[in-house]
Amino acid sequence: MSLMPDRAGRSYRRARPAQRRTAPAALAAPALLGFAFLLLPLIALLIRAPWSGMTRILSQQAVASALKLSLIAASLATVFSLLLGVPVAWVLARMQFPGRSGLRALVTVPLVLPPVVGGVALLSSLGRNGVLGRYLDQWFGVTLPFTTPAVVIAETFVAMPFLIVSVEGALRSSDQGLEEAARTLGASRLTVFRRVTLPAVGPSILAGSVLCWARAMGEFGATITFAGNFPGTTQTMPSLIYIALETDPDAAIALSLVLLVVAVLVLALLRDRWVRPGNTV
Repeated sequence: MSLMPDRAGRSYRRARPAQRRTAPAALAAPALLGFAFLLLPLIALLIRAPWSGMTRILSQQAVASALKLSLIAASLATVFSLLLGVPVAWVLARMQFPGRSGLRALVTVPLVLPPVVGGVALLSSLGRNGVLGRYLDQWFGVTLPFTTPAVVIAETFVAMPFLIVSVEGALRSSDQGLEEAARTLGASRLTVFRRVTLPAVGPSILAGSVLCWARAMGEFGATITFAGNFPGTTQTMPSLIYIALETDPDAAIALSLVLLVVAVLVLALLRDRWVRPGNTV
């Protein structure tokens, strides 16, 4: 890199031309296979899509009902995850107490737990004969399984850990100097949390909320196990796709494209608006 004088006699560095990097064959070949493995199913979905009958399929009453329920349930699950998950993330990130590591592991178990197992666990706890569900039924006459609220509960159970992991990571990596300064000036811990902590980790809360919503939108196993698959009551888009696959494969492909579009939009929002270098997601 050489120094070149400008018209005023000052010197500046001439930038090197960008160099093209080539990947070694040992990495390029498996990378190409990986790209093909991940992209081919999506491309096949687009190729096999019944474009001419898309309007007819998507205009059916069952589709509108399932899509409406999915959107409402996923949104409610996200709201409940925010109300419960942000405090959980704060406790895990900022509090010191015995068994914290074990508690963190248990809280994040739904991330790796098979969804059907999550549904069985919900039935065991909130079912009519469950650990807590039997008392809800006997004392208040409340039965949760196979109802619309059960859809929200199942989606919250599987989606909340995504929010907790995102927010806890942001809280751990955030600078606590401003919080300490605010407490020194006499602010209460709740005021510090509301006025200082939340704005500092706001981007991660938003990103975690979007991930939570997307996970709830696509939930199937826990929902169909705990809430069932009753049209108009508990049938969400994934459940409808599962039923359509047995009777009308074209409809299943068309409905799958709807969820694919939702997933692409979620990733676009995460990349362009809320995920920045240095943010923890």
